[in-house]
Amino acid sequence: MAGLFITFEGPDGAGKTTVLSAIAEQFKTAKRTDILVTREPGGNQISEAIRNLILDPKNTQMDVRTEALLYAASRRQLIQETIRPALAANKVVLCDRFVDSSVAYQGAGRQIGEDAVFQMNQFATEGLTPDLTVYVDVPSEVGLARIKAHRANVDRLDAETLSFHKRVRAAYLRLAKQFPDRIVTVDATQPVATVIEQTMTLITNAMKQR
Repeated sequence: MAGLFITFEGPDGAGKTTVLSAIAEQFKTAKRTDILVTREPGGNQISEAIRNLILDPKNTQMDVRTEALLYAASRRQLIQETIRPALAANKVVLCDRFVDSSVAYQGAGRQIGEDAVFQMNQFATEGLTPDLTVYVDVPSEVGLARIKAHRANVDRLDAETLSFHKRVRAAYLRLAKQFPDRIVTVDATQPVATVIEQTMTLITNAMKQR
């Protein structure tokens, strides 16, 4: 498949979405027409509807496996309707979260098994793997403090305990060690401008090498 698939990962409060938005704006200013920015869960009508269901703080009775399956369903729709067509058109796809998020949040955070969640998502993705994953890392305590200070509306995952978020981060760090050729870690305790600059360098280098 043509194109370049780059994902952004990180625990809550790391600033991942802020970094991606800044990079997307730089590409827009440069009038790049070969860049597609999308997100998980969401990215198209069906996937966004699933997102609303998953993250609604009123859905406190949602079973953890139901949650994991809904993420995979949203991901499948995003791949088929949005990501694969863009890659086939030789575009660079920048996606806010992908399978690593499910492994970290549902597999480790919800404690239903990292390998089980990974294998379940192989059915949803048919093995589609990012060319590059930028993992924006921050200690759990720092991330939660940022959420409390700057985020007006918290979703079901934001509201989880510190121990939950520590399990999520630990899983991300394990994934980074397991897939060093794909996952590159950026220290998000640095000034946000530095994080953006380092991330942009990673992306532009990946674009040159494709």
